[in-house]
Amino acid sequence: MIRVILPPHLRNLAHVESEVQVEVKGQATQRSVLDSLEVSYPMLRGTIRDHVTQKRRAFLRFYACEEDLSNEAPDAPLPNAVQNGEEPLLVIAAVAGG
Repeated sequence: MIRVILPPHLRNLAHVESEVQVEVKGQATQRSVLDSLEVSYPMLRGTIRDHVTQKRRAFLRFYACEEDLSNEAPDAPLPNAVQNGEEPLLVIAAVAGG
C-alpha cells in the first residue's frame, strides 16, 4: 500500500482525512499512484493532473523523502521508502503571490 497525503482542498473534495492509502500493482510511480488514487476517489480526476495531457496541475507539487519529485518523469520509480509504505507521497498545494 502506498500512503498519500493530500492538501486540504483535495481532502475536502474526497471526504478523507489527511492520509489515504492506495494499492498499486507493479512498480510504484507517480503515474501508477495517481491512476490508483483516481480510481479509488473518482472525484479527484482532473484535479491533480490534466484530463487530456495527464500533466501535473501547475499549483500542485509532489514530495517524498524530503525531495521535490514534481519534475520527475511520471514513470520514474518512487523512492523505496514510499514503495515500502515507510514514507508517504505528499501532494502539496503550491503558494503563489507577490
